[in-house]
Amino acid sequence: MNETRALRREPDPPPQRRAEMRVRPTGPIVPSANVSGHALMCVIAIMSFLACLTLGGVSMVRATAQSWQSQISREITIQIKPDDNLDMEKALADARDRALTFSGTTGGTIIDLAATARLLEPWLGGGLDLDELPVPRLVVITIDENNPPDFVAMRKALTEIIPQAFLDDHRTWVDRLVAMASTTTMIGTGVLVLVFSAMVLTVVFATRGALSGNRHIVEVLHFVGAEAGFVASEFQKHFLRISLKGAGAGGLLAALCFAIASFWQSQTLATPETDQATALFGTFAIGYTGYLGIFAIIIVIALLTTLTARLTVMRTIYEIDLIRSDPGRTDTYQG
Repeated sequence: MNETRALRREPDPPPQRRAEMRVRPTGPIVPSANVSGHALMCVIAIMSFLACLTLGGVSMVRATAQSWQSQISREITIQIKPDDNLDMEKALADARDRALTFSGTTGGTIIDLAATARLLEPWLGGGLDLDELPVPRLVVITIDENNPPDFVAMRKALTEIIPQAFLDDHRTWVDRLVAMASTTTMIGTGVLVLVFSAMVLTVVFATRGALSGNRHIVEVLHFVGAEAGFVASEFQKHFLRISLKGAGAGGLLAALCFAIASFWQSQTLATPETDQATALFGTFAIGYTGYLGIFAIIIVIALLTTLTARLTVMRTIYEIDLIRSDPGRTDTYQG
């Protein structure tokens, strides 16, 4: 009988299989997908989108201002007002020749009547007779940006030979452009600070909410010996996944908007609307540096969200330890 039972006994499972059977799957402390997680992801995506749009807008304005500044710094303009006793063509030639005698000038161009009429056409219309209008004539002098001429001496020399001449070195416009670029940068930086501040506060509240909903699990784990760093790392991984998805979605949407705007501008060149927009704001292309900036914002948002979540959890566990270490307190931490 015993031999029969021994023959009928099933063989024992191998040791490796027994070890696998003893391992129980562990669930995450923080649920991987819940309503608050999706809401936080949407908020982070919106914040990332706004931050990337702000960065791209500031980059375009600064690039346009630098382009204007570079173009203006390479040229100066001599304006000669018409006068009954003045031979305009001779005065234009004399002004150009006198300006070219100064060190730092590289060339001079007289703006003829046809070019002057084209400059005035957007405001006064076509078919102008400039001989009947008191329109100043222009001489454009190209200068060396690294070694500009003495504008004070040039202005004095031109006035001596042609009293109706006025030298415009565009310094006022350059100063205004620099001030505009600086103001735009400051405004953009302020917007980015506000966006990041709002995102940090949102992550703090979301972390405390998740911690409050799973407080009993955190307290049990911490009571049986789980370190605060272990609990914080679980929350950190959870919020890192959420922030990467949200920031990536917002950044990709912002990059897509810039790409679409750049493509639309390239397809509508030589139209009045596009020409005016290009003259005021430059091209809508942000270049590879702009896209690198968007990628950097995604990384910064993910790191900032993760760090905020970790610090919040560590602070919360520290407060729980303080409450438990005080025997005179009977209240519990409510998050």
